[in-house]
Amino acid sequence: MHRIRRLIPRFLVLALTLVCASGAETPTVEAALQAMRQGDSTNAIATLGALLKDKPEDSRAWHLRAQIRGMTGDADGAIADLGEAIRREPKSPYLVEERGMMHFRRNDLEKALADFDRANELDPRMDPQNWQRGIALYYAGRFADGRRQFERHQTVNPEDVENAVWHFLCHAREKSPEAAREALIPIRGDTRVPMKEVHQLFAGKATPADVIRAAEETPADPKAKRRHLFYARLYLGLYFEATGEKAKASEHIRAAAGMAPQGDYMGDVARVHARRLKE
Repeated sequence: MHRIRRLIPRFLVLALTLVCASGAETPTVEAALQAMRQGDSTNAIATLGALLKDKPEDSRAWHLRAQIRGMTGDADGAIADLGEAIRREPKSPYLVEERGMMHFRRNDLEKALADFDRANELDPRMDPQNWQRGIALYYAGRFADGRRQFERHQTVNPEDVENAVWHFLCHAREKSPEAAREALIPIRGDTRVPMKEVHQLFAGKATPADVIRAAEETPADPKAKRRHLFYARLYLGLYFEATGEKAKASEHIRAAAGMAPQGDYMGDVARVHARRLKE
């Protein structure tokens, strides 16, 4: 899961490459790219808007603008632009999957799952990679389907603690935490902080304090520490939810949502979970 999580930035690089390759001589496209290099997403979006008035059939420009809007938190705008791109490239599983991710960000699980399923139909090779679908299934209450999705993902990403944890979470809701612990997928090669301790927590071999301690023992890099603490808080929240400790689960999930990174699916997971706690 962690090797392919940052799909939006990866797709953005692809979109930039495609646009550059096909239209680098177009001033408005180059201006949009230059604006992005300078961190000026507002100007980049406006420039692409001007381009699309002249070339509304350019699916890559719709895609690029959707990418930028998604990265800046405008899920509705991203969904609209992806819809235009899909209308022009209806057989693209990547565009459909991206729209599913944006629907998930808006907590629209029905539409998210419809897009994830459609992406898998368009290219069955995507199915085992589609861990985002597994998380959406968990929140939709389709725990057996979610468990099976994470089992398939294990075949292509065998050393990811997060995949093992989400498999546990689905199994715990489907059967019981005890059954999920017995079936916990063994992971040995995930070196990310604090994933070793997270896995040990779900295995019953570590404490919540161990997870927090591992996240806090980070080199003097505030961004890295914030990222590590985000994952610690998120998975502590999910752990306490699985074990029925609702107050502790809520505390950690809300903390994770407050420090969740933008443009990151797991950040969206924390924010969606926190939103659902209010419902």
